[in-house]
Amino acid sequence: MPAEAPDWSTIPAPVDDGATAHLPGMKMPAVNLPATDGRTVDLASLPSRIVVYAYPRTGKPGIALLDGWDMIPGARGCTPQSCAFRDHYAELKALGVLEVFGLSTQSNDYQREAAERLHLPFAILSDDNMALTRALKLPTFETSGLTLLKRFTLIIKDGVIEHVFYPVFPPDRNADDVMAWLRKAI
Repeated sequence: MPAEAPDWSTIPAPVDDGATAHLPGMKMPAVNLPATDGRTVDLASLPSRIVVYAYPRTGKPGIALLDGWDMIPGARGCTPQSCAFRDHYAELKALGVLEVFGLSTQSNDYQREAAERLHLPFAILSDDNMALTRALKLPTFETSGLTLLKRFTLIIKDGVIEHVFYPVFPPDRNADDVMAWLRKAI
């Protein structure tokens, strides 16, 4: 059940503003993040290769998006991105990925609903206190009084950021881009 993607040609694409250029080669800071599967995850302590895709926020069916959401470059597409990682989860594991995580600044309770509704086989991490965001100087934007992560994906190997995908657009192709990179990296 792939998520229905909007017509990406009608939505402004994000530009590479250099906001993640400092990340490749950085060691992950020891930050505990609550996960939708009940764990507390410290990305710095996980061995092997990890994929973390960050997104601004997941909506809920029947609840209107924030005003002007579709016109914020890179904001729209959180559900299609999550569903693409869900649909390619087995392939990512076969390519040597130990774990896949979603990441946003939404609360763990809010994200748990999305993880269940979308039948995600992996956990979503909450950085609602912005500890990881501040420690890594992750790219954010503000809208409607909220500070949200811009969309990017980290490949972390043995606690070090190996590769960054940024900007990510369209989001429903991000998992394919990650798999293509992994095939070359193996």
